[in-house]
Amino acid sequence: MTSPSSEKNVPIVVTKGQNPIQMLQNEINSLFGGFFNETLPHWWRSSESMMPFGLYPATDVTETDKGYKITVELPGMEAKDVNVSVNEGYVTIQGKKEESFKEEKAGYYRQERSFGDFTRIVPLPPHLANMDNAEASTSKGLLTILVPKKADTQSKSRILEVKQAA
Repeated sequence: MTSPSSEKNVPIVVTKGQNPIQMLQNEINSLFGGFFNETLPHWWRSSESMMPFGLYPATDVTETDKGYKITVELPGMEAKDVNVSVNEGYVTIQGKKEESFKEEKAGYYRQERSFGDFTRIVPLPPHLANMDNAEASTSKGLLTILVPKKADTQSKSRILEVKQAA
């Protein structure tokens, strides 16, 4: 029988500021991420604009004095592949991506098919957004949705006089 003092002490190395549970989670994510990035079609792979197991297209929302601009990256998709609906305070973007790849060479044949659905819901302030006049268009894999602000909420720019406080 060995005494506790004679057992080899194996130190657990934890770098200051790192959570060991988070480090384990990151390691598991990298293992699975490598597997899925090698086996899934190129447009389905995890990246900043997509999440594993489903499409999650990159979406930007910008606000100006006149309205809101929603830009969604949808490479390889056409207008017929996308549905956009507006409701009080929400813009819903739905689509279906289908891809087929065929390659034939002497003694070599490869064919792949893949598909996926996505839904993005973008909330907008219902008291500011004029959903009745929203417009959507697509060009070169980029969907653009313009939602104007209601007329009485558009701010007008003006210069303020700066006064010296007493």
